[in-house]
Amino acid sequence: MKEPYVSLATKKKSGDWVWTPVWFAEASGGQSIYIFSAADAGKVKRLKNFEAVQIAPCTISGRITGESKDASGQLIHDDTEVASAYTLLRAKYGWQIKVLDFFSRIAGNINKRQMIRVDF
Repeated sequence: MKEPYVSLATKKKSGDWVWTPVWFAEASGGQSIYIFSAADAGKVKRLKNFEAVQIAPCTISGRITGESKDASGQLIHDDTEVASAYTLLRAKYGWQIKVLDFFSRIAGNINKRQMIRVDF
């Protein structure tokens, strides 16, 4: 995926989908992407209930620019996989993610993140 952003849709208990624009990095092989989020974010809570997700390319503001794909979302807790995912994200977003990480450290939120793997 060459897009800079994707919109991740997670399912509510009502069955409605909630779309959220996110940064992502593609895993080697192209069958998965990694996304990080605040651990207490709604998308993380919804993934605990439903693994089914959808993704679609989007603009930074979340406007969908292409077709959506059905996928499966997993909350990742393995330290090695999390570190690998951050390496991919930092390679893709460079200075932007360094700035975000800097302010997250200052705010004390750097360790309150949840890594998500989306498998196609």
